[in-house]
Amino acid sequence: MIRPEDIRFCVAPMMDWTDRHCRYFHRLLARKARLYTEMLTTGAVKHGDRARLMGFNDFEQPVAFQLGGSDPKELALATKIVESQGYIEVNLNVGCPSDRVQNGAFGACLMMRPKLVADCVKAMKDATFLPITVKCRIGVDDQDPEIALFELAENCIAAGVDALFIHARKAWLKGLSPKENRDIPPLDYRIVHKLKKTFPNTPIAINGGLETIQQFKEQLQHVDGVMVGRAAYHNPSLLMEIDAELFNAPRSISDDFEAIDALSPYIKQELLKGERLSNITRHLLGLFAGQAGARLYRQRLTLDATKPNANIDTLFAAVHEVREATQRLQLAHAHKLAETKS
Repeated sequence: MIRPEDIRFCVAPMMDWTDRHCRYFHRLLARKARLYTEMLTTGAVKHGDRARLMGFNDFEQPVAFQLGGSDPKELALATKIVESQGYIEVNLNVGCPSDRVQNGAFGACLMMRPKLVADCVKAMKDATFLPITVKCRIGVDDQDPEIALFELAENCIAAGVDALFIHARKAWLKGLSPKENRDIPPLDYRIVHKLKKTFPNTPIAINGGLETIQQFKEQLQHVDGVMVGRAAYHNPSLLMEIDAELFNAPRSISDDFEAIDALSPYIKQELLKGERLSNITRHLLGLFAGQAGARLYRQRLTLDATKPNANIDTLFAAVHEVREATQRLQLAHAHKLAETKS
């Protein structure tokens, strides 16, 4: 079972981004957020290296697992495996428009097969005690969202789905790339609000184009939760505000320097295990945005963290660029102020 407050703020599953290092970092910044893995197909769950593909740190909890697939039996089997790994939710991807999912006839393609999605949800529900949720679009190609979204939701709810996450854009399977599908189809928040009114007892979260705390709060007047992707990833300082602004809880991290200090023990531990520094620091490039020295910080991390001898001091050297630039700025300001007074 999922309570509305469980999905009040979620970081969206993002391919190549929300790996275990990213999720650990995000958990440091937002203790109350619900985190999601990258999508993994049923085949990868069944046959892949589970320790590498599915392993996570307990500190990440609550963390949910996103599955891709369209065969009810395979999804049921994969769900049992996900449950055994310790995740708290299984989310079915019915929204990804990439060529890969189109070739496999899952993801956003399933918007056109609502009864199959319901069969998938039921099979997954029957296989586990974990909540089963669905992340979808409002429609694909020439579908009428007033029909497609509501038919999908109705079928999923009848099958026992525990929550719905709606990306408030259509997906165009023909003519737009996955990147274009994240921006070009117009947002329609209104239809998601209407869906919530139609199904008031089903927890529903909205996704797409949300970037500010004020926008989150406005959406929470209409739906149970917001799911945020790129804005959360590229702007970590946004995540630092979530606990206080949306959950009335203390901030865990006060600024970007504290975020680095808090993450450093984890980085040292991972490096001792043989992990490459760049696999972790690539998720930190959004820190210090707009601050003096931020460009040099990003350059140092991008270039130096990939070197074979890169270590925690490589990260500290990049952060030092920001500290030095900030100090220079403060000294210049103090000097100017002294001149004005004299």
